[in-house]
Amino acid sequence: MGRNKILKCFMLLIFGIPLNIGAQSMMNFSNASIILLAEDNGTENVAVEMLIDEVSRRSKIEFSVDNNFSTIEKPLIVVGKKEVLASVKELDMKSIPGMDNTVADGFSIGVIQGDSHPILVIAGNDNRGVLFGCGYLLRKSNLSEGLIDIPENIVISTNPVVPLRGHQLGYRPKVNSYDGFTVDMWEQYIKDLVVFGTNAVELMPPNTDDASNSPMFTLPQDEMLVKMSSLLKKYGLDVWMWYPLMHGDYKKTSVVDRSLRENDSIFSSMPKLDAVFIPGGDPGRQEPSVLFEHLERKAKVLHKYHPDAEIWVSPQGYSAEWMDEFIKILKGNPEWLTGIVHGPWVRMDVNDLREVVPEKYPIRRYPDITHSIDAQYFVPDWDYAYTVTENRETINPRPEDHKTIFNSVPVENYKGFISYSEGVNDDVNKIIWSGLGWNPEADVLEILRDYSRYFIGPHYADVFPQSILNLEKNWQGDLSSNDLVNVHHAIFHEMEKKANPSTLLNWRFQLALYRSYYDIYTRNRLLYENHLEGRVMDVLRRAGEIGSELSIQKSRRILEKAVLYGVSEDLKSRLFELAEALFQSIRMQLSVEKYHAIDVVRGANLDLVDYPLNNRYWLEKQFDRIENIDSEEERLAGIHEILNWTNPGPGGFYDDLGDPENQPHMIANLDYEKDPNSFKSAFAGLPGGYSLEFDRIKDWRVSWKTYMQTIFEQPLQMRYTGLDPHANYQVKVVYVEDQEIRLKADGKYMVHDYLLPDYDPKPVIFDVPVEATKDGTLELEWNIHPGGMGPGRGCSVAEVWLVRK
Repeated sequence: MGRNKILKCFMLLIFGIPLNIGAQSMMNFSNASIILLAEDNGTENVAVEMLIDEVSRRSKIEFSVDNNFSTIEKPLIVVGKKEVLASVKELDMKSIPGMDNTVADGFSIGVIQGDSHPILVIAGNDNRGVLFGCGYLLRKSNLSEGLIDIPENIVISTNPVVPLRGHQLGYRPKVNSYDGFTVDMWEQYIKDLVVFGTNAVELMPPNTDDASNSPMFTLPQDEMLVKMSSLLKKYGLDVWMWYPLMHGDYKKTSVVDRSLRENDSIFSSMPKLDAVFIPGGDPGRQEPSVLFEHLERKAKVLHKYHPDAEIWVSPQGYSAEWMDEFIKILKGNPEWLTGIVHGPWVRMDVNDLREVVPEKYPIRRYPDITHSIDAQYFVPDWDYAYTVTENRETINPRPEDHKTIFNSVPVENYKGFISYSEGVNDDVNKIIWSGLGWNPEADVLEILRDYSRYFIGPHYADVFPQSILNLEKNWQGDLSSNDLVNVHHAIFHEMEKKANPSTLLNWRFQLALYRSYYDIYTRNRLLYENHLEGRVMDVLRRAGEIGSELSIQKSRRILEKAVLYGVSEDLKSRLFELAEALFQSIRMQLSVEKYHAIDVVRGANLDLVDYPLNNRYWLEKQFDRIENIDSEEERLAGIHEILNWTNPGPGGFYDDLGDPENQPHMIANLDYEKDPNSFKSAFAGLPGGYSLEFDRIKDWRVSWKTYMQTIFEQPLQMRYTGLDPHANYQVKVVYVEDQEIRLKADGKYMVHDYLLPDYDPKPVIFDVPVEATKDGTLELEWNIHPGGMGPGRGCSVAEVWLVRK
């Protein structure tokens, strides 16, 4: 093996960085001209404008535009539709691949060697194909100041596999950055998505499930809606609108009339509107018969101004009874309805939905790519320390996970997707989905190379993709034992030290850097605070020697060290600097007070940066309780209870169901590749996911703040073996959701019937029927009441002890 190969293997093994050894050959197009051959089509002209502007922004070189082949003796870029280019005598199009490919949005790129200069041809299958061909050239080129290099092997003929590839861009207060965008910022972000093959954007009207205004708004909502529709029309993209029914009970005539007047005002103002999507619930929950009756009226208003616009609907948040009614109405074939949307809180996966929806109605996916917990596609086995700090709407590049999620549904079962997004925190995930929409088998590393080359710079085309993948690996497994978090941050820190000013001001670079600092700071705190809690346990074990009161005093002082003597303060300071930088560069709202975020779970995780990662609050509450006990003997008994909390006694078993490392009896059934939404699997959750829950759960044990849960009516199951067939057992369990729940043993013996857990969690104890354990095994199964809280959350169980009596 040669020295270069040895070095490459070493770097890949140690740092995950492939070195670009033997770089591909490039063509210098720094003095090139563009020839646009168009049939007076706006989209083709806009495509060339985008190409010129984006090349100029990165290289400081502005292409000239010509229309005469014979007078040009320098590299050329010829742009147009295939049918036009094929008739140009100066072009030998036989060398351009795929000229017979006519699939919508597709394009071909090839190089014709002229007499003294190369001619690069971008031939679109249609108008939008020209746009995407220019985008492909942009993301494959090396663009740096004073230099435009294009790969010699850029020859390609391609078209998307998935016809609809879009993202929701909502200008509303709830989002973590979009509400601070100006019109110019929106245009740039739309262009960025176009470069990677996005062909649709979903907008939001005023009066959604939001505040009516935002201190971040640069224009009123109704004005920005018109501006964004105009931008999308300019780039030839499909314009969708997410439009929930938010005015109340639509059985009331006054509500219907008010809603239709609002529809008329909004629809008439839109320069372009191709489709309207109305969620059946989450928010605006309406029973199916009322929903469909109103949507038929809504469709008539829509078609007054946009005759060809489509109506799509989802059964989000529906109970089993409502879902049956929804399908029954569909089988009546309403003519005004175009298709069905599968989004969060639909009761079945896309494949099962396709089985019951009439074939005439296509299905569109509405994947949640923006949330990490309390979400459609949660981060599997996410460490507790991340859930309570980085939280629900953090910066979340998950390229490998999202390829798995994307491919969990065969492409023949849906028409396309428009992702659910709440801001730029999911920027990488948008690009992954758009890229996979063109080719579901695409290598995510190659997509990330394009992302890094185009958005960060050609020198980052290899190192930055690996660093994004490293951020995803930071979230895998137990954080306290994941030493790679330190290695990955060292790589980021090295890039940061060597970066030039323009890179340091690049918001996408800042996003990744902020996440890396947050990850390493959280891990350092976790190790430190776990160490402090270990020291507290050492002191409490000596309570019998030194007395309960002194042991509690010493324990309090140890716990306070996490506040008085913080760890890694330099990392924390840098986090605050990067938060400010992101607010300035892309209007990222990482704090409620400092940056006007609407809520901590809406991306404001700077406010959670020092949230305790050990049992400090719970311990302090126990200390308060014990100190109010008069008897020393009873105080020592209270300390004994703390020390032996997880002890099930001889012959017993303990499971912390929120800790993937400590749930040996859990039947998870988890196959993430087939079931990333956990329709058939249990998964780790946390209470509510909303900031109002933080006050409620503040002084809970860590083992209650994460737990195992299911969705809808999926049962939660545990299995024990090696039990004493002659012994009697009790099960002690902690429930954490106000959901009626029942526990059976071996599927037939009642342990307890449906009960509603206390609002404040506490262990409850039940006898296990002896018939269930006489064979030395036991299966426990929890079910929620079918007539309980309705759709959504299912069983939620935090801790389980099986105690031998």
